[in-house]
Amino acid sequence: MPSSGRHVTLLTEGTYPHVHGGVSTWCDQLVRGMPEVDFQVLALTGNGREPVTWQLPPNVYRHTSFPLWGPAPGRSRPLLGRERRRFIDTYERFLLAVLDPAAPRSHFAEGLFGLAGLARRGRLSAALRSEAALRSLMWIWTMPHLETAAARPTVHDALTATDLLEHALRPLGARIPDDCVAHAVSSGLATLPALVAQHLDGVPFLLTEHGIYLRERYLGYRTEAQRWPVKALVLGFYRELNCLGYRKADLITPCNRYNRRWEERGGAPADRIRTVYNGVDPHAFPLAGPEPRTPTLSWCGRIDPIKDLETLVRAYAIARAEVPALRLRLFGPVPAGNEDYRTRLEKLAAELGVGDGISYEGRVEDVAGAYAAGTLVMLSSISEGFPFSLIEAMSCGRATVSTDVGGVREAVGDTGLVVPPREPAVMAEAVLALLRDDARRAELGRRARQRVVDQFTLRRSVDRFRRVYRELAGFPEPEPAAVESGDWTLKLRLTDPWYRELATEGTV
Repeated sequence: MPSSGRHVTLLTEGTYPHVHGGVSTWCDQLVRGMPEVDFQVLALTGNGREPVTWQLPPNVYRHTSFPLWGPAPGRSRPLLGRERRRFIDTYERFLLAVLDPAAPRSHFAEGLFGLAGLARRGRLSAALRSEAALRSLMWIWTMPHLETAAARPTVHDALTATDLLEHALRPLGARIPDDCVAHAVSSGLATLPALVAQHLDGVPFLLTEHGIYLRERYLGYRTEAQRWPVKALVLGFYRELNCLGYRKADLITPCNRYNRRWEERGGAPADRIRTVYNGVDPHAFPLAGPEPRTPTLSWCGRIDPIKDLETLVRAYAIARAEVPALRLRLFGPVPAGNEDYRTRLEKLAAELGVGDGISYEGRVEDVAGAYAAGTLVMLSSISEGFPFSLIEAMSCGRATVSTDVGGVREAVGDTGLVVPPREPAVMAEAVLALLRDDARRAELGRRARQRVVDQFTLRRSVDRFRRVYRELAGFPEPEPAAVESGDWTLKLRLTDPWYRELATEGTV
């Protein structure tokens, strides 16, 4: 068991410390907020050569990049005899659990942990790519009672599906020290090392979910080129893995109630779920001050299809027809692989005749300044957890227009306008309503700042995780009162002019 919750392995996928963004920001806040805790970061990456883009604090004693792609790990020697027969039996049970809705749910876990034994010995990749494994997949795919049979799967389908599955299962071979808490900061592949360490070594498993991983896989695979049998296998695998993580985690800490509902539907016991909202430091995101002279929409994030910037561009075009001076400023990087998406956005803006009013600002160090650059701050995503860009903008006292996904409505409350996703006309209507009402916009900004101070501070969030680590390590602490400590409130009263104003009015 870990020593007083002081040793934690943080499991990430495609985020910290190699990529900037909401989840990475949250990870960095967590490790810096607990200097007394020793963190190891096990990062699932693409090829393992991705640069570290965050400066790791001293309490991150080890960082390991675990590539999902590139050369297969382990030995290529084939399995023989009894070991081969045992693998095929395990693999076929695993495939049936993924593809057959009538299969016992326990078969997926049994199959996964059986495959984990091979992965730890460096034998799984070669076994999955063997001719016997391909024959097993073709046989199960074509069982008459399965939907995949009607699609007439081909050998090419089997090779494609096997390749995707082999890469996805590689984290089964990752090892976690048995004297720590395993903390997966997303569902999906990041849970594989934690599930195996929990099952084989008794390591406590904590799961924190920001965006809904399974939902995002379904959204992403709608546009993939693979045929139905391949998609059925891959999405079935993610579905079963997601549900297994929900059922097995010792504690789950969703960042909003929306996530909690997904987790309960996926089989998570309600008594193991504790909502812990993301938080920001109100001093790092102070009141923004006067609005820009030119009416401006500000957006912050990474240029990515899941942020649905097409809807934002279309909404901007509609609003600009009413307010010709209106500008749209997009702050944030274009991740590698998303260059074509930015090109699509530029073409769309040109087709709509508004390209001259949109600027791509790139990644900025002064994020608070990016929010201050807008009359309104926008969020157009089709999937979110509890977005930092939203609560950061609220902390700056800016009114927001955002899409009703994930925990957005929980974050905003009555301090901004929330609209349906993928409806640019409705978004434009909300933008115009606020641009035409200065008093309402200012009032929403004031209430947004207060909501962050009252509910979504970084200190509160980090303290909750400190207690969770100690509890999983066997050193539980009582929950504190639901209000911020006096010294924190005093600090705000002394340094935050807007907070002092509220205090004078008797609001806080």
